[in-house]
Amino acid sequence: ILQNRCLIIFSSPHPYLPSPPESNSFRGSRYMSSKRPQPPSPSDDNLTSPTSGGNKRARNRRNDMPSVNWGDWLKSTGSAVDQEQERIDRQRAAFGGETVARIKDLSVLILGCAGTGVETAKNLILSNVGAVTVWDSEVCSESHRGANFYVTPGDVRAGRTLAESSVAELRSLNPYCKVDVLDALPSDGDVAGYSAVVVARLLPRPDLVRINEAARRNDVKFVLAATNGVTASIFSDFGPRHEITDATGEPTQTLAVSNLEVIGSKPALLRVAGAEDGSPVVIATTAQAEHGLEDGDVVVLDDMRGGMERLNGMRVTVRRVAITSPTAAKVDTRGVAFRTALGMPTPSVVANFERQYEFYRARFDEDPSNEGRRFPVRTITIFNRLAFVLNDENGRALLDAAGGDGSADVFSGYVSGGLLNQQRPVVVKEYRSLAETLERTAVPQMLRGEDWEDGRGVEVHLSIAAALEFRERKGHWPRLHDDADASDVVEIAGEISSGREGVEGSCRAQTVQYGFPTGDARDLDEGRIARYSRLFATELTGFCAYLGGAAAQEVLKATARFTPIDQWIHHEEACLAADACPSNVGPLFGSRYDHQIAVMGKDFQSRCADQRVFLVGCGALGCEYLKGVALMGVGTGKRGRVVVTDMDRIEVSNLSRQFLFRQDDVGHPKSVRGALVVKRWNPDVNIEALERKVGDDTEDHFDDKFWTGQDLIWNALDNVLARKYTDAKCLFHSKPLLESGTLGTKCNHEVVLPFRTSSYNDGKESDDQENQIAMCTLRSFPYLAKHCIEFAKQAYFADYFEFGPEVYESFRQDPMAFFEQLDTMEPAEQSRSLKMIKSFIDLQEEAGGTIDFDGCVRIAFNRMMQDFRTSILDLCHSADEMEKSSGNPFWTGTKRKPRPVDWTEPTPLLWEYLYATANLYACVWKVEVIRDLEQFQSAVERLNLEQPVWSPGAKVDLSEGDNDDDGASEDDEKLKGELYKVDT
Repeated sequence: ILQNRCLIIFSSPHPYLPSPPESNSFRGSRYMSSKRPQPPSPSDDNLTSPTSGGNKRARNRRNDMPSVNWGDWLKSTGSAVDQEQERIDRQRAAFGGETVARIKDLSVLILGCAGTGVETAKNLILSNVGAVTVWDSEVCSESHRGANFYVTPGDVRAGRTLAESSVAELRSLNPYCKVDVLDALPSDGDVAGYSAVVVARLLPRPDLVRINEAARRNDVKFVLAATNGVTASIFSDFGPRHEITDATGEPTQTLAVSNLEVIGSKPALLRVAGAEDGSPVVIATTAQAEHGLEDGDVVVLDDMRGGMERLNGMRVTVRRVAITSPTAAKVDTRGVAFRTALGMPTPSVVANFERQYEFYRARFDEDPSNEGRRFPVRTITIFNRLAFVLNDENGRALLDAAGGDGSADVFSGYVSGGLLNQQRPVVVKEYRSLAETLERTAVPQMLRGEDWEDGRGVEVHLSIAAALEFRERKGHWPRLHDDADASDVVEIAGEISSGREGVEGSCRAQTVQYGFPTGDARDLDEGRIARYSRLFATELTGFCAYLGGAAAQEVLKATARFTPIDQWIHHEEACLAADACPSNVGPLFGSRYDHQIAVMGKDFQSRCADQRVFLVGCGALGCEYLKGVALMGVGTGKRGRVVVTDMDRIEVSNLSRQFLFRQDDVGHPKSVRGALVVKRWNPDVNIEALERKVGDDTEDHFDDKFWTGQDLIWNALDNVLARKYTDAKCLFHSKPLLESGTLGTKCNHEVVLPFRTSSYNDGKESDDQENQIAMCTLRSFPYLAKHCIEFAKQAYFADYFEFGPEVYESFRQDPMAFFEQLDTMEPAEQSRSLKMIKSFIDLQEEAGGTIDFDGCVRIAFNRMMQDFRTSILDLCHSADEMEKSSGNPFWTGTKRKPRPVDWTEPTPLLWEYLYATANLYACVWKVEVIRDLEQFQSAVERLNLEQPVWSPGAKVDLSEGDNDDDGASEDDEKLKGELYKVDT
């Protein structure tokens, strides 16, 4: 319901309403927990033996109760389905319900269960895919414990395979995902039984090619993710034909139409792609200043009114609208004058630009020096206008539905209303096979753009091809730090490169400029290829975490949402390698850190052990970071220590992202439970878990000595204010800071180094939304559903259940302190506070001093009648009177005429509002709630609530501005005097 005030359903699923408090005194908002309360214990009345008298009485009561045909979505059975849905609540918010359902249908095979494989499996299981099957026949060794966090010393001693040692922990991640172990590499028939196959380590080339071809034949998505030494590579093949229903995953636009115009003959200065001068064109003006659509986008018409209702649901292709302007005019498209001009009808806008054009053209022609020169012009896109395409399939169907003579004149009768709902086009892409792309990828992508532009991906690509060829010739992979094997791999890479000369689009050593091959041969960088071979047998936990996340996300794109990567992406971090000094990287000790030492050296490992790291936050990112420091051996030395702090407790919805926690951990501190897990993985880590906030009020603990004693600060926070605080401390104490964050499917990271980089506070990030909706729009005439939702959040819920109870409780407990605080408020907030307190006092007086649940129902009902009936009828009456006096229609453009609610025939929506609001008031007043829908309906019907008779009342201000009086009024002073006399 789009109304002047949206009908808000203040609701929680009924099994989670707070349990009733003990007394009937007021409960201020400061007592309200932000956590979801647990349901109260069942009473004898609703859980008794089937043969007991109590149960019989309950059955008799239920037979007398009315039939309930509302509130189905409020019900919870407590079933496994409900529990599973609660786990993935955040995921549904990021992906949407349809995508989450498709994810549940995925069955994924993962080949390789070392670091990359276990990371991929972990992420997919947490994402709640239907099934995950893992294979890896390699026997566990101590070095595997540097990247596979589930391998234990017992697994190594028992000689278990990597798959066997990982499967139990993987299963514990999510009881709603089936996890199995495959005994052998899959046959072609086996591959066909999966939705996607992830190869998490390099396999012999015949096996790789066979599995990839089997996947392509059976429409199974194929992903290869492998890390060797300081390189990481990922390859994606979604088959010969893959449909993408949502290429970006971004929310679609809903645009409000403020005007529709038919221009019978398109002027020359008006630019619309595909529209000829002199042809008719339909222009839609949007209420939004920038529509954000591109040429060729498709929208669906909705909420069309005034005889155009038959167009609702029709699709139409749109194109951008632009205007030609002389360059010499120097029109400021961000200036007030230009934006004001766009509020006029399109013919008037065009007429203004035509006069401008003629003026500057005349001046140009008068100058003899311009003879033979072209008159310089620019094209200015008008971002609040769109043109309907009427000569394509969508346009012809639209005109047929409109009736009439099939011309654009049908839109001439537009008066008000109209929404344009953006529709994502289906994108079809073709992908090449693994065998083809290994040879014919001229300039492989690199994660860093500058590396791709320089062609540095060629060596990585050739190194992979050479390693696969080496495996076929020698029967084994390149061995760790083996110079002979490295020499052979370099030689093979040279042979492959030279053998591809003259092959169009092949990957070979040639000069690359700005990402484009020139065809000019160059020498191979043999040092990089040799290093790849010497470190081939190693994997670093950081690369495994990155590839595991990327590969899992790639699998989720099998749902047809988001665009898969363009086949290959490589990354190389040469600065990590310390193998130039043999004594630093060997001999190895047979420890869990062997791979890390083999790459980065013993000196690095020693410094790593003595690091003192402060991790702020132990949520989704914090769990990953704790895992990383534990596997790397950070804080395992005499001086080293890891401190992690987080105030939050574990909730069920955390379990789908924060992999250190299980169902038994729910309700416990995140930092404590996270520390216990990683301590079990690596008992040598010196770790301290705190439940303290980091901020001004905890500087008695996090004092200067504490900050000075840290080597690295690592943020894993979820709010900007805390990030700014830690950044300020790092800046003051000259400490490096690792900053990162996630938002839905997006993420960011930043490395802040003292004296070398800008700080986090140098940016302009805030918790505020980028595109705030003006309060005058929300209060006066909202035209989008999100306006109603925002108003409900900002004003209704905040006033009735947060701000109101808070100021009343403050006044009730200490009136004098409240009035002192009142003097420090802005006048508008003072007035708001006084009125809310007075309303709560009046409610108590009307109820005789004590409010019971019946009173809460009456309060909720009166609130509903006032907000969603009386005020709307007053508004419509005032608008009707204005139309009569002015002779002009009032409900035009984006003004939607609201519809009042009617309790004479209550709809399910009204019952749900009343149910939720009454129970929330019960929580505020510490009254026992009624969770059962039938009991609630029976209680309401017993009260015989009657809809008030409406008669024309006070005149409503119909202006569209925010006309709140910011000054103190006489009424406020009178209210203040009344409150001074109240006996609390």
